Amino acid sequence: MSNQVILWSMLVLPWSTLFFMPKKDIKRWMPAALFIMVTTTIIVDVGVRWKVWETYENIYPLSEMISFTYGALPIGAMWILKFTYGRFWLYASVQVVFSLVFILFVLPFLHRRGIFVWLDTNALGGIGVFTTTVGHFISLYLYQLWQDEALVLPERNSVSANLQPAAAKPLPKDQEDKTDK
Repeated sequence: MSNQVILWSMLVLPWSTLFFMPKKDIKRWMPAALFIMVTTTIIVDVGVRWKVWETYENIYPLSEMISFTYGALPIGAMWILKFTYGRFWLYASVQVVFSLVFILFVLPFLHRRGIFVWLDTNALGGIGVFTTTVGHFISLYLYQLWQDEALVLPERNSVSANLQPAAAKPLPKDQEDKTDK
């Protein structure tokens, strides 16, 4: 299998799973997916600038990003949030497991294929990536909490709903309208 097939499949296949997610769930979790794409783009750019890693092969028009950033990562985050949101410890456990799978299996696979190469190969590099990943997904959870609070409309006070201008108030039953005479 060529590297281009791997890269395109990491981009296209995850998005195709959204056909199995209800439309209301896509609308609810899409801001979190966009958040994860933007913050991952920043993290990858910083890593390239600081010479922590390099990308040797990518898909057009992405220059330094692997397609995982815009495919599997945001869509995976949406599915994980869909099934674990509201139970932080379950969410954290699932994210730690997926982060370890990514660090221990996916990144070495991409390294062997010559797609994504680690330049910082010391022991602290893996620990640094793991702590960054955990911090990243905790910030994603906090972002989703903030989104949920921002999208909830405040309840209206029943007193203010009954206030009307004087002209709009009905006349009492015992008082007749004197303007018609």
